[in-house]
Formats: sequence, structure tokens, C-alpha cells
Amino acid sequence: MNKYLQNLLKVPKAVTSETNNRRDFLQKASLGGLALGGIPLGGFIDKPIEETLEYSTQKVNKFSNPSDLKITDLRVVEIVNAPMPCPVIRIDTNQGIYGLGEVRDHASPKYALFLKSRILGENPCNVDRIFKKIKQFGGHSRQAGGVCGVEMALWDLAGKAYNVPAYQLVGGKFRDRVRLYCDTTGSDDPVEYAKRMKARVDQGFTFLKMDFGIQMLKDEDNMVINKGMYDIGQQWSREYGSYGSTAHPFTRIQITDEGIEKIVDYVRQVRDIVGYEIPLAADHFGHFDTNEAIRLGNALEPYRLAYLEDLVPWQYTDKWKQITHAINTPTLTGEDIFLKEEFIKLIDARAIDMIHPDLASSGGILETKKIGDYAEENGIPMMMHFAGTPVSMMANVHCAAATQNFIALEHHSVDIPWWEDLVVGIDKPIVQDGHITVPDRPGLGIELNEDVVKEHMKKGTKYFAPTDEWNTIDSADRLWS
Repeated sequence: MNKYLQNLLKVPKAVTSETNNRRDFLQKASLGGLALGGIPLGGFIDKPIEETLEYSTQKVNKFSNPSDLKITDLRVVEIVNAPMPCPVIRIDTNQGIYGLGEVRDHASPKYALFLKSRILGENPCNVDRIFKKIKQFGGHSRQAGGVCGVEMALWDLAGKAYNVPAYQLVGGKFRDRVRLYCDTTGSDDPVEYAKRMKARVDQGFTFLKMDFGIQMLKDEDNMVINKGMYDIGQQWSREYGSYGSTAHPFTRIQITDEGIEKIVDYVRQVRDIVGYEIPLAADHFGHFDTNEAIRLGNALEPYRLAYLEDLVPWQYTDKWKQITHAINTPTLTGEDIFLKEEFIKLIDARAIDMIHPDLASSGGILETKKIGDYAEENGIPMMMHFAGTPVSMMANVHCAAATQNFIALEHHSVDIPWWEDLVVGIDKPIVQDGHITVPDRPGLGIELNEDVVKEHMKKGTKYFAPTDEWNTIDSADRLWS
């Protein structure tokens, strides 16, 4: 007999034999016409109490027995063109409920599969215990994807087990709706770009971000010094030694006054059309060092940008402090940082004005809330970076709802028509007037739409195929002797 029934059968000592007379109750119930499933309760008069309760509670939603939950499996489905590739994971249990999580965009699903052998048999409601067990296998940027995806799925499971939304498990919510900000498809023509951004405003978005930088100058003469060494139009190249894989201090690229004037004029035209009543942030300036970042930042000051993102890599705390103290436009970084410790360094040094964790890299829902809480104590607001499917989006929404100093969450998939169709169980449209309503359903509040997911899977892969080859640990994991 399960623990749910055992608890029902417990009778306080103070209960008298008269009030505990099951036979009298069932006889009266039968005479009164009380029935279960068409069977009079009196029909159970000679049955054991366990059988009676088993039958009478068969349609009661008992959710699960959280203390007895065990993880039994972890599987992956790979979604593409969302607009980026995104591995979604499912963690199964011995009680039929499961949790959904997501490995960060452009990361390998193997980051999550590697963790399977470490979490099998664990109770998924022990989220922090499991997180501390597996976080040693995470790293900055996409290397954190497995740990963060598992953490999301654990909160989804715990919420389902206790029948509460994920935000409730991490302290409750500060807001009912989460504000979004969105990127916009770029254009070399500032007027065209501004029109596209105005269309975002017409869709209801109240916070915008634009991309501009030295890549706009790649075909111009006398605007970028040392560009002959690199293809400055290939910011995302992964080839070792290429522009995309060379950190900013080491390209020795400089921008001439003429080059800065061209960039600034582009921003001026966009700002004039979009107007000054809506926050407008900026990103993807190019790979150049501190001095050029300061020159560009000061030149952009008249256009009151909400923040300048990732002017240099996040690791360079002293460089960030130098930039932040030299310009008046707010600075921001953090989308590739794993765990709170590196955020704490930036915050304690007063090196940035705002933090920008990506929950799929920063450590998941609870770790990101801890990061936000520490920033709040130090007077620093939190933007949230995001690019992925609605699974990770909803994990972000729960975290944003539960973190007081949250400002806005990024949305990269505004132009993907089937993006919201990937999930069910939530009111549609998910995005309304540039916001998402925080769901009150258990866990993350969504389920996958299997038919739609299958239409957008990576070629040659299967829908949550078995992963038994990842079941066994073949390494000693202790980090100390």
C-alpha cells in the first residue's frame, strides 16, 4: 500500500469507536444512495479498508510521492532553426512525471548526456544537492549547457511533484508579467533598420536592442586600422587564429575618427526615427581593446543608449572598470559566465553598471536568482540574455519573476512563426504586448507539442531516443585528495 493511503488510514487517538465506525457509515451511505463510479458505498461494507480507499481515491490527483521520486532516464531531442540549434532534455522518473530542460543554443547535447550517469537514482526534488554534485562538469559559455539544462528540468519536476509553479519553489514572484527586449534583423541602411525596429514597437515591445560595429566598415577605406590582418566581417568564425576567435586585446584593431563618425551617424539616424521614449541598447561592436571602446562609448553618449554590451570579454575585470568609469553610457556583460563567483568579482569591483546572465550558462534558475540577488544588494540591475526554445524561455520567465532587480529578458525568436507552437499547456500567444505572463501551472508550466517538435528536429536524429550508453559512470569525480 502506498504512503498516500497509509497517511489516510492514520486515525488520531482521540477518535472514538463511534466516530470511527466504518460499517455504520457505509450502511448509511448505501441507504442514502451515495455511490462511487455507480457502485453504492455499501457494496464495500465487507471489503478491507485499504481496498475501499484504493477504489474511492483512484481518480484523485495525488500528483506523486515526492520523497520517493527517483530519476530513471535522461533523453534528448535536438531542435534546429529556432533560429539556432537547441537541444531539449527530458528527465524521467519512477512515478511517471518528467521534467523538461534545455542545453544552451549552439551547445552539444553531450554536455547533458554526460551527466546522466551522475543523476540516475537521485530524487529530482533535491535540486541543490544534485546541482552541487554536477556543477563541477560545467564551464563558461556553452560548456555550462548540460548542468543548466538539468537544473531547469529538476525544477520542472519538483514543481510537478508538489503541484506548484517553479517560481514558488525559489521564493515566490515579484511580478505577474515579464518584460522582453528583442533584437532586430540588421541592415546596412539605417533608415531600413529603424523601420524594422519601429515594427517591433508596433508589436508591443517596449525595449529594443540593435547591433552595430566595425563590421559595418569592412568595405570602407581609412576607417579601421589593421583590418588587413583579419576579416572583420566574420565575428563568429570558430577557426583558431581567425578574427572571431581572437580576443579583443590581441587584434590591435583601431578605429579612425572617420570610422567612428560613420558608426555614430548610423546610430543617430536610427535613434531619430525610433525616438527617445523607448530604451535602445546596443551590442556586437567588434573585437578591439579598451581605448577604442572608450572612444566609441563617448562618441555615442548623445544618443542615450540603454547600455553597451560586451565591449570587451567579461574576463577582463580591470578593463571593464576602466571603460565603465570613463564613459557615461551604462555598461553590461555576463551572458557567458558560469556560476555566481565571476559575477561577484565584477560587481565588487564596480566594473559594470548592469549584469546580463544567460540562465542556460549561469547555472540555471536558482543560481541565476542568487546572482541577481547579490547584484541587487549592491545596487546593480539585471538584464537576462536568452536565445532558445520556449522551454528555456519559461525557465527564464520563472527566474525573472522571482528576482526583484530584473529589468528585461531577451527574445531572439520573434520572427520564427512556429516558435510558440513548440509547446502546449500555456495561454497563446505566449508573447503579448512585449511581455510574457508568468504561468501558474506546476513546474515550468509547459509541455512539448510532439508533432511540431518532430517537424523541426535535427536531420538524422530521433525524438527522445534511448540513451542507455550514458548510464554508467566510468570515472572518479572527486576533486580533492
